[in-house]
Amino acid sequence: MTKTIIQFVVLFLALIVLQLVCNKIVLFNIAMPVVFIYLILRLPVNLHGGWVLTIAFFSGLIIDIFNNTPGMNALACTLMAAVRRPVFNLFVSRENDMNIPIPSVDSMGVGDYFKYMASLVTFYCALIFLIQAFSLHDIMLTLARIAGSSALSIIIIFGLDSLVSTRREKRL
Repeated sequence: MTKTIIQFVVLFLALIVLQLVCNKIVLFNIAMPVVFIYLILRLPVNLHGGWVLTIAFFSGLIIDIFNNTPGMNALACTLMAAVRRPVFNLFVSRENDMNIPIPSVDSMGVGDYFKYMASLVTFYCALIFLIQAFSLHDIMLTLARIAGSSALSIIIIFGLDSLVSTRREKRL
């Protein structure tokens, strides 16, 4: 238990630093990678919802502090954490639910994990860019940013998962 907490704290700190570096990377003025949400995606399934919301809020708040964005990431992270469990249940049956302690490619399989991860990353990107635009004036640019950032973030998070996941997490 303590080992798992230490691993998540180290992962949290590494993802925050990585996100601060990635904030300087914007492809074609459209796609910006969002990697710090990987921590929220990777939290244990059986973790109490209050803890998930608290961790998500504070991780978003830390990014907001460094980016000088007043609460946008905190709001988007908290809403993403709120829909995390229902999205997980969409792709994993109830009887397999308890056999998957931590969502990953190894525990869920490539297809189910990709759908789970892509849904939540796209949800987060849609929230953050719609909050940032706060209007539908230039909807095509906003949709391009959502699509580009989602695609880039999905690719990076998929790669991160292959680095972080251990082979001990067996698929059902």
